[in-house]
Amino acid sequence: MRSVHPQNLRVATRGTTREINRRIALNLIRTNQPISRADLARLMGTRRGAVSLLVNELIQEGAIFEGATGEAKRGRKPTFLYIDSRKRCVVAVDIRPTRTFLMVTDLLGRQLASVTSFPTEREPKRFVADLVKRIKAVLIEHKDLGRCQGVGVVVPGMVESGAGRVLLAPNLGWKDVSLRDPMAAALGLPVQIENSGKACALAQLWASRDAKAPTNFVYITVSDGLGVGIVLGSELVRGQHNIAGEFGHIPLNIDGPRCGCGATGCWEAYVSNLATLSRYFGRDLRERPVAADVAALTVDDLIARARGGDGKAMAALLSTARYLGLGLGSVVNAIDPSHVYIGGEITAAWDLIEATVRSALAERALTPPAGATPISIVPPEQYPRLRGAAALVAAGSFAERVVA
Repeated sequence: MRSVHPQNLRVATRGTTREINRRIALNLIRTNQPISRADLARLMGTRRGAVSLLVNELIQEGAIFEGATGEAKRGRKPTFLYIDSRKRCVVAVDIRPTRTFLMVTDLLGRQLASVTSFPTEREPKRFVADLVKRIKAVLIEHKDLGRCQGVGVVVPGMVESGAGRVLLAPNLGWKDVSLRDPMAAALGLPVQIENSGKACALAQLWASRDAKAPTNFVYITVSDGLGVGIVLGSELVRGQHNIAGEFGHIPLNIDGPRCGCGATGCWEAYVSNLATLSRYFGRDLRERPVAADVAALTVDDLIARARGGDGKAMAALLSTARYLGLGLGSVVNAIDPSHVYIGGEITAAWDLIEATVRSALAERALTPPAGATPISIVPPEQYPRLRGAAALVAAGSFAERVVA
């Protein structure tokens, strides 16, 4: 049951029903396309005539289009409906401490061009100038893809989404950085900023086309840091200050290793890529200097070494797996999701670490069913952070309107 807040509410107007039906229709077309008007009417539980009026409006707005015709045993052949993502594109940006990645997609998050990357400049103003220059270059190179509808940016840190500011990104060394407004001004395009964990959760929600897909889930992204996105009732959980889900900075042990946030023993300090590599080399790699051959080693390289029989590499991965499962137990106890998704480079070793992760989760979970929460892996090749960035631009058109 959802209560009505006496001060924070929007009363339904004469146009509310039409707007709600419009967004329902758009979502049904997006998740079921190609779909006929008759099938859309059945899914919406309304008359075909009413749906046709709504569809005609959406076609006139350029939101959808009619494509191929289907087969029919009798009567008129159905004409299928599609979301109109033709000649419209989105630029997705994934900022990481060492490199920043760019991808051009359509409005549905489908990749339209190769992913490119460049070294991340740590000074915010120089970074913005460099990023803007590269986005402009990508759009000129791919001008055949049509008009850009906006830019979505994901950041490994806490974001004030309303103001488009990065409140704190420890691994970037950023604090209270204005990102959205200078980018929007320089590009002349709408820009959306979000935390990487939340963006991954949004990407997973956005990708769900199955009616049986989980509507209550947690997304864990393990990379340079650790991000968590929470979806409950098909809605992304943000909290009062948009920092809900920062489980990465809840301590597993207050006497543990120092985290990038400045605290000690955070979950992130035990499971991030840097933590895994530090464990392998037996020293904290945040402490400088670091030899070139050590700095060049990646988690992918470590996984290859483990598969090649390097016992030390395998031990480092299994230790990270145990800490991942223990922290996941706290998340499951607190949120009680129906499903957990895990993304990041370490998932390439899932066949090596799955049993350890699940054992640690079962050890820490409060009930046997919680300990058996289903876990699915999202491979890095699916670019969940970039797809989440793209969804930031397009998802607003499909979101349900909340009214009192």
